[in-house]
Amino acid sequence: MKFDENALQWTREPGEYAIGPDRIEITTLPRTDLWQRTYYHFQNDNAPVLQMETGEPYFSFVVKTDFSGSQHRFDQCGIVMYLDSENWLKASVEYENETFQHLGSVVTNGGYSDWATTEIPAAVRTMWYRLSRREDDYRVECSPDGQRFTQMRICHMAKGRGNIRFGLYACSPEDSSFKAVFTNMELTDCVWLPHDGQAPDPV
Repeated sequence: MKFDENALQWTREPGEYAIGPDRIEITTLPRTDLWQRTYYHFQNDNAPVLQMETGEPYFSFVVKTDFSGSQHRFDQCGIVMYLDSENWLKASVEYENETFQHLGSVVTNGGYSDWATTEIPAAVRTMWYRLSRREDDYRVECSPDGQRFTQMRICHMAKGRGNIRFGLYACSPEDSSFKAVFTNMELTDCVWLPHDGQAPDPV
């Protein structure tokens, strides 16, 4: 399987974008976001999402994000696997203020989102991500340099078996806009190896 920009399809187009074989740019629109219910109670489902479809059960997808233009609270861009409005996952850096940002991931199953985060310095302006699939289980990793990836989370997607869609997203939940830049996009064999540790409990 090869990453092919010609196979990408929009779920909600942004106002301005550019798609090439080595670089994708998305200019966010104000008040766009992905979130479902939990804690905040609102349902936001209007962020631009650019994805390709596959039935391949084992693969890894890598991309570098550049969010140098983000400067308003919650501005974000990253990887996404958007199945429908109530079942999706995303990973990104969300701008917070001049001191720190949130590096995190959101998993939404059955219409309820969770958000796992850690604070990183506001001076960080690029981040690599790697999404790996093993059937309906997924791993999200990040890297500051594209060489050494560290795990952000492992999750199960209730609707994540069979054909899925995955790719990129960018949004600005408040009254702002910035240009998100995606490069170094690559599809590879799954680098998330089968578990070889503790055996499952006997049934």
